[in-house]
Order: sequence, then structure tokens, then C-alpha cells
Amino acid sequence: MNNSDYKKAKFPAQVADITDEDILFEDNHLIAVNKRAGDIVQVDDTGDESLDEKVKRYIAKKYNKPNGAFLGVVHRLDRPVSGVILFAKTSKALDRINKMFKNRDMHKTYWAVVRNRPAVEQGNLVHWLVKNPQKNVTKAYDKEVPGSQRAELNYKLIGELGGYYLIEVDPITGRPHQIRVQLSTLNCPIVGDNKYGYPRGSLKKSICLHARRLQFIHPVKQEPVNIFAALPQDGFWERFEVFG
Repeated sequence: MNNSDYKKAKFPAQVADITDEDILFEDNHLIAVNKRAGDIVQVDDTGDESLDEKVKRYIAKKYNKPNGAFLGVVHRLDRPVSGVILFAKTSKALDRINKMFKNRDMHKTYWAVVRNRPAVEQGNLVHWLVKNPQKNVTKAYDKEVPGSQRAELNYKLIGELGGYYLIEVDPITGRPHQIRVQLSTLNCPIVGDNKYGYPRGSLKKSICLHARRLQFIHPVKQEPVNIFAALPQDGFWERFEVFG
């Protein structure tokens, strides 16, 4: 699921403004938000208000900036995914953070809930991915094919609760729909992700994939930063907090 899949869907959470409770980290250079599933990061053809516009409005109001606030988008999360997303508040920080993502100096950790227990509880996955932009679907191949991009991640099973399994994922590359399609190759489609093999979609238009943690060296202060996002409080996800 991605932005174009939701043209006719309604997301009540989208109308909500960003509040102090949504902010995970902020200083003069950066701001990180715990993104809600259903929010789009940047404006698209749905016409729905984007998360970056909400964050701009939050900054402008908080710091009394009548002419608006600068905000740079440095990475994205799929619309049905929740968790840590980082923005730059200055052009200098934007340039440096972009380079850090390009050089893979950002350590990202995701949590995914699946219904099927992985046959191998811990491992490394390497595939070559091809995205079909018309259908907005990514296909994984075991070998390189024309037009493909190499995708790699590490995963491990970290818990089980009520017949659902919690997998921690550390992506090494950042490809469209990478975690979703690569877990599906293990016969472990993410709960709610009917695009990649789960038998039914979520009525909340979300999937059980959460950007749990983002770790990096601050691009200006040169200090370690560890940003941690609590799980959504939706009656299901928060039960997995017992696994840390």
C-alpha cells in the first residue's frame, strides 16, 4: 500500500495536528516525529494534507514564525507505516543528513508483526527488487534482473504473542516497499498488508510495520542521537511493548 492506493479512502487521523506528544526529538537543526499510520509524508495527488505541512505549521506556531518555517524532507515512510521520521529544520542540516542517508550512516530499526513464524528465526536477506510504478507493487528476485535494485536487510524473531510473531528488521538498503516484500518472501507477510500476501487488509488502512528506532551521529553537534518511537495505541500494537 502506498499513496496512490488511498485516493478513495478516508483517514480520520489525518486531520489531527501535530502536538508536543508527537515530537520524539527536536533541536535547532532537526525534528523527529512519531508518524501515524495513514499520514502521507509529502503532498501527493490525493489532495490530503501531508505530514511535512503539519510539522511546518507546528514549528511556525511554537516559535511564532508568521512567515512560516523551513522544513526539509530527508526520508519517507509508506503511508500505512508508523514510527520515527526525521526532518531537517535548516538547509545545512538537510544537506548533511541527506549525505548520511546516502552513505548509510543512519541505523534504522523496524518492528513488524506477522502471522506465520519464520522457518529460520534470524538471518540476512538479499534480493533484487523491481517496482512497477503503474501498479505500485515491488517484486523480489533471487538474482539480478534488468532494472532491478539490490536490497539487503537483517531480521530476527524477538517474540510471540497470541499467535502473532514480532520480527525486528535492520534494513541495510532503503528500497521502495523493501521490508514488506522481503518478509513476504519468507512466507511472513506483514499483518494487514494484503498487497504483499496477507489475506486481508486492515480496516484502519494501516499495516503492522513500525519504524521503531533511528540512530546516528548528529550532523552538526557530532553527538550520538538515539530516537525511539512508542508503538501505536490502537488496541493491538501496544501489547508488543513487553518485548522492549
